[in-house]
Parts: sequence; C-alpha cells; structure tokens
Amino acid sequence: MKNKVVQPVLKWAGGKRQLLPKIKKLIPKNIGTYYEPFLGGGAVLFSLQPGHAIVNDNNTELINMYDVIKNNVDAIILDLRKHRNEADYFYKIRGLDRTPQYNEMNNVQRASRLIYLNKTCYNGLFRVNKNGEFNVPFGRYKNPNIVNETVLRAVSNYLNTGRIELLNMDFEQALIGCKHSSFVYFDPPYYPVSDSSNFTGYTVNGFTKEDQIRLKSLCDKLTDKGVRWLLSNSSSPFIISLYNSKKYHIDYVTANRSISSNPDARGEVKEVLIRNYEIETNR
Repeated sequence: MKNKVVQPVLKWAGGKRQLLPKIKKLIPKNIGTYYEPFLGGGAVLFSLQPGHAIVNDNNTELINMYDVIKNNVDAIILDLRKHRNEADYFYKIRGLDRTPQYNEMNNVQRASRLIYLNKTCYNGLFRVNKNGEFNVPFGRYKNPNIVNETVLRAVSNYLNTGRIELLNMDFEQALIGCKHSSFVYFDPPYYPVSDSSNFTGYTVNGFTKEDQIRLKSLCDKLTDKGVRWLLSNSSSPFIISLYNSKKYHIDYVTANRSISSNPDARGEVKEVLIRNYEIETNR
C-alpha cells in the first residue's frame, strides 16, 4: 500500500504534481528497477513509490537533502525549527554560500538551509547564479510551513524501507547498468520555448541544447536495448523535431506553471510526454 503522506518536500520549478494523473496512465504496470536521472522535487517517485529505484540529480545540495532526510531525519527536523520567517534572517542564511562559513556547514545544516530557503523565498523558486549562489529574494509569506514533520518522516521511512539508491552525477552515468526490465522516467530541465522563457538554472552549469541532444542519443540507445522510457519536456519546435520518429509517441499535455520570474509568463502551457512503447490496453 502506498503512503499518501509521502510527497515532495520542496516546491520545484517544473514539478509534476498536477500532471501526475496523465503521467501515471502512461507508465507500464510491471517494471523492474525504476530509474529517474533528473529527480528534482520527486513528485513522480513519491507518487509511484516503487520498491526498487535508482534516482539521481546533478544538484549536489538537493541530493544531500534527500540523503539527510533518509539517514538523519530527527536532526534536520530539529535544525529546521531554528529558522525564522524574517527578511533580515532570510538574507543572512541566503548569503552563507558567499562566505567561507558555508564550507564549514555540515550536511544537516546545508539540507536545512535548502528547505528553509525554498519555503520562504519568492514563489518557491530554486535558482542559482553563475557562481552557484542562491539568488532568489525573500517571499514575505505570512506563515510558511518550514517544518513539515509529517511529510519529512514519511519520506524518510519510504527511502529507508524501499531499496532507493540516491546518486549525484551526470544523467548518463546514472543509467549505467540499466537492464531490459527497467523503466526510466526522464524529467530534464525543459528546453525553453523562447529566449525570454529561460531562467538561470538549478546548477551552475545549467542544461544546454547539446545536453538535450545528448539525452536524445541516450534515449535511442535505451530503445535499442529494449528499455522502456518516458520523457517530459517543453513542446518547443526543437524538442518536437528531435524526437519526431516513428519509434516514439508524442502526447501533448497542458500544465499551469506558477513559477516564473516574469508574472506574465505564468499560466497554462503546452508540454509533451514522449515514450518509446505502446500503452497497455488492459489497464
């Protein structure tokens, strides 16, 4: 039985909560190991709750947070309780990654800082500049839920009771050893539909057009091996042309995106779900 309390700890740009019903309809019933090379907020993982999963993200701070929740949940709950929803305090904590003190923080403190900033920054947007420094302003929310102990403990329990491996590496490396019976869900940083729609990324290096091409090449290799995969991305002409093959199925979906540095850019947007397998008819 799946635990409904197991859900994303963070609000994440491009998160898949609202698209979960559509995504889950496309996921095969019987799969072996579940792979997710771009974990992000983990909405799909926490909804499916597979017994064996290998999940990865190139964001070191994000994976550190999941590792701390898995192995030291009491400590992170205790540390989160010290934080204050005040502008001066927020900018003090945000500014730690610009000081030598940041390198002296332990894993629990870094994980706690990430959750705190996510809960109290403007629109819950995780964004770093070219120096890898968190640069989102204070959100000025009246009562943000900084310490969601129930969810933290539920996620910790799932990460410990399931065979969940947490990786922090390049997405190609994370799929080494992927077998025929495995299933892969790709949710990379979306390719921008226009130059103005792209904002600074989740990691210092970002995710480039060349990375999108490299991801497509990996999808081709997995298809040749008989590994089933599902991929989310923007409905940009570049992405459509990249996966425009008789081997692949492209489903168009719409999602309301509330995270954007430009308020006019928020709202309903068209996205795609691309897969290399047929849908089971007796679902």
